Amino acid sequence: MRTLGASTLIAEFFVIGFAGLVAMKDPDLSMATVWTVSGIAMLLCLLLCGMITRPGGVQLGWALQLGLIAGGFVVPVMFFLGVVFAALWWASIHFGRKVDEAKARFAAQAEAEGHAA
Repeated sequence: MRTLGASTLIAEFFVIGFAGLVAMKDPDLSMATVWTVSGIAMLLCLLLCGMITRPGGVQLGWALQLGLIAGGFVVPVMFFLGVVFAALWWASIHFGRKVDEAKARFAAQAEAEGHAA
């Protein structure tokens, strides 16, 4: 789960940065506001890479996904990209857990075969 989730978060890091560049063109937004919000979201992406397997990590990831979708009110394409990344986040968590379970099962099986031999 950690590898798939971290890959999704790193991709989001770059998308948020590019969305910040697009948002700077909005005359109603100050550069400080755009980069404060974008910077916090980008930092959260990086921090979540190491927190995915800790309690609350997945929930924080979902909060980030909702924030990405809400970014569509400033940069309209973020509605679409936010939904795409929310789907990727779900797939990362869902299939990552299955991979982790399979790895644990194989490790237990290998250990049992090692003790039997």
